[in-house]
Amino acid sequence: MPAPITVVIPTLNAAAELPGSLGSLMEGLAAGLIREVVISDGGSQDRTQELAEEAGARLVTGEASRGGQLRRGCAAARGDWLLVLHADSQLAPGWAAVVADHVNAGAGNPACFRLGFRAKGLAPALVAGWANLRARVFGLPYGDQGLLLRRKDYLAAGEFPDQPLMEDVVLVRRLTSLRSLPVVALTSATRYQRDGWLRRGAGNLWTLLRFFCGADPKDLARRYQK
Repeated sequence: MPAPITVVIPTLNAAAELPGSLGSLMEGLAAGLIREVVISDGGSQDRTQELAEEAGARLVTGEASRGGQLRRGCAAARGDWLLVLHADSQLAPGWAAVVADHVNAGAGNPACFRLGFRAKGLAPALVAGWANLRARVFGLPYGDQGLLLRRKDYLAAGEFPDQPLMEDVVLVRRLTSLRSLPVVALTSATRYQRDGWLRRGAGNLWTLLRFFCGADPKDLARRYQK
């Protein structure tokens, strides 16, 4: 029986972060969970594509747009389950056993992981705590928390929209019975450290509110990436 999971990672000039993300997947390969890793690249000018090929991942290329990249990557997947992971997120040790239990439980609920930052201090803990509360209470995780779901449920939900930002919000709002698994996805703190934890956190919340009010994702993405 083939391994059940296809891991899909969108990338754009992610050579500095991709090895860590791929390295965290090794225990899933050893446990027989991962059938393949699909890297959906948006035209990287660094060694991202070379690193993906060296790691034995399937490489899908196209225009840079995170939603579009995820859509193409998931379309290429052959596993019954999809594990969507950002290139700067790393699953904490022990994740494979938890995911195996979830996949084999039979319920098939979509799931996300708990957010953590690769930084220490009160501010990272507070920001991560808010993100995990939002995911648990409102069923609204962001993509840096990872997403695990059956491919048939992903297709039934309409797939990722081809847009550069908030593609994760669009998809998870269409899913039902989303669970938060007791595994931490450790993500980069670079943008928070650059902009300030309070300023970045408030900016992310403002971006979400503007999106709910109908703002164009392309305009939001331009402001988000500054």
